[in-house]
Amino acid sequence: MFKPNSAFAGFSVNNIEKAKEFYGTTLGLEVNLNEMGVLDIKLPGGGSAIIYPKPNHQPATFTVLNFTVSSIEDTVKELKEKGVQFESYNMPELKTDDDNIMRGNGPTIAWFTDPAGNILSVIQED
Repeated sequence: MFKPNSAFAGFSVNNIEKAKEFYGTTLGLEVNLNEMGVLDIKLPGGGSAIIYPKPNHQPATFTVLNFTVSSIEDTVKELKEKGVQFESYNMPELKTDDDNIMRGNGPTIAWFTDPAGNILSVIQED
């Protein structure tokens, strides 16, 4: 039977120093660049992720990391003030409002990208 001791997520970027600045300073996560040149990130709630440099990096076309928040409006505003650019969508099944937040079609959510173009989100906790 499969019984792992732990798990972590991982994804690539094209510039590890820009990633360190974004995840550590802009998002305020605990980050550590290890001896192999891989960024170790401690995620809220006890999880972790690694971000590794990849010369031929292609940004993920899906959300690689989701952050649950108590107030999506406050979080989006705060991140915008730090220079984070949020995505806008205007499709029948995926539509964001003037604040770049999707409401009323599943969870209340807003998407943004890291400097390497990977898609991240903030999701309102109920």
